[in-house]
Amino acid sequence: MYKSMKKVLFTLMAAIAIIAGVSSCKCTSDKQETAEPVAEQAELVVENLISMDRQSMYTNHGEGYRWYETGVVLKDFLDEENDGSIEMVVNVFQVVENLDSTSFDTFVYKYQHTLEGNAEDSVHGFWVEDYPLNEEEITVTFRQAYERLMETNLPKPHSRHVVLRKEVGPVDANPQYIFGNSQAQVYVDAVTGEVRNYNPAFPKNAQLNYAFSW
Repeated sequence: MYKSMKKVLFTLMAAIAIIAGVSSCKCTSDKQETAEPVAEQAELVVENLISMDRQSMYTNHGEGYRWYETGVVLKDFLDEENDGSIEMVVNVFQVVENLDSTSFDTFVYKYQHTLEGNAEDSVHGFWVEDYPLNEEEITVTFRQAYERLMETNLPKPHSRHVVLRKEVGPVDANPQYIFGNSQAQVYVDAVTGEVRNYNPAFPKNAQLNYAFSW
């Protein structure tokens, strides 16, 4: 039975509770940085926040950063009346920083966004079980993925959580929007829009339990 390695996320991640189980962060000591609150926004647009955070990573750390995941918390459960409104978006990155001419350190950065403002957090560690998304051709937006999910006859998971990731597995699959929790997931291909009730990173006839941890 497959089980994802547990990851230690950041202190602010506790606000998200248990979301779409994603990859793992191997972490040691941590440091935290909280960004100044921004003016209240009318809505959270996933693609805009990804672009903004990627620009911040590039500006502060150069082109060597890696974008690994984007997590979304909806305001309402997928199997109840909802319109896809977003409560929170979290983008996860990794960067290797040179300490001196002979040593370096690895940090995982998390950017958290709500309608009330933004926050940034970082921790010593490295991210595993995901491929970087930097060069992936993601043509399906979050809103389109949500609409594709709601159009299908597949049972909707009792969850408010979604994650965009490209999971490491025996099958080379496109990045996926994964809607659900540890009990049930629906996968929407971020390139083709195809909707599946199984993990395309693994053979259909050899599906494994998918552990959600944030």
